[in-house]
Amino acid sequence: MARKRGGSGAKNGRDSNPQYLGIKAGEGKRVKAGTIIARQRGTKIHPGSHVGCGGDYTLFALVDGTVAFTERRGRKLATVIPATVAVE
Repeated sequence: MARKRGGSGAKNGRDSNPQYLGIKAGEGKRVKAGTIIARQRGTKIHPGSHVGCGGDYTLFALVDGTVAFTERRGRKLATVIPATVAVE
């Protein structure tokens, strides 16, 4: 007797690795340049001022500052308010 099924029932026995998507730095969080703000599939959130977008649509900070999420023309935007301008 075989221990594993050799037929068609063995086709779906694998699991995929998690992708760890989502917001990594929330509203009001202080970030340094290069910090990942959000990992996503497609532009669910668009890059605003001082935010870059990677080839896999990852949003990251271009300057040190504070994260803010806004909306313009029905699009969600992630922006970074530079540390020299940020008011606390």
